[in-house]
Amino acid sequence: MRRIDAATESDERIAAEVAEVIEGGGTVIWPTDTVYGIGCDPAQPKAIARIFELKGRPGHKPLALHFGSVGELLEYTGESRLAALAARHFLPGPLTIVVRRPAFVDERVSGGLPTVGLRVPNQRLCSALLERSGPLAATSANRSGSPAYLGGENEDGLPRADLFVFDGPTPLQTESTIIDVSHDELRLVREGAISQAMLELYLDRPVRPGTVLRAPEAEV
Repeated sequence: MRRIDAATESDERIAAEVAEVIEGGGTVIWPTDTVYGIGCDPAQPKAIARIFELKGRPGHKPLALHFGSVGELLEYTGESRLAALAARHFLPGPLTIVVRRPAFVDERVSGGLPTVGLRVPNQRLCSALLERSGPLAATSANRSGSPAYLGGENEDGLPRADLFVFDGPTPLQTESTIIDVSHDELRLVREGAISQAMLELYLDRPVRPGTVLRAPEAEV
C-alpha cells in the first residue's frame, strides 16, 4: 500500500494523486474529521466490491457518500426539508444524514437498501480531496469487527488500499452521529460526536429511535 504523509506534501499534490487513483478504479484511505475512511468512485462497481473485499465487510452493510460541499450533498436529498435543515445546522461536520437513495446512485453503494447516508466532513485535507475527486463512497478504514482507525500508530491493521493518506490524529477522535430522515421524521441511528440533545435543540423536534448501529459497524 502506497503511503503519503501530509506533513511532507501539499494538499494540491495529495489531491492530484488521490484523483489519479480514484479515476483508475482504485481505493484510498484518508482522514476525515471523525475517523479515517476508505473510499472509491461510487460509479465504479469493481471499486465498490474491492472495498467490501478489503474490509471483509458483508455486502448488505452500506457505504456512505462523502461530499466536499453542502451544496453538492443537497443535490442528493430530493425534497426532504428535514435533510436540508440538518445540513444547514450541522454540516460541514460529524453528521451522516440517511435519505431515500436517489435512482442515479448505484444500489451496491447502499448494500441494496432503499436509503443512503450522506456526509460532508469538516477537515481541511479531506475537503480538498473531496472537492477534487468527490463524491466518494466510503466507510471507516478498518477491517470489519475491528476498531476504527483514528490516526495513531496501529497502521498494520488497516485494509490494504491502493493509497493511504496520513494526516495524523483526526480532530474529533470519534464516529459521526447518524440520523435517518428517510421517513420524514428524525430517527437517531447512532449517537456520535453530535448528541441527541443537540439534534433536538437545533432541529426543534423530538428524536425517535432508529436501527441502532455500534462502532465499528457504521460509517465515518
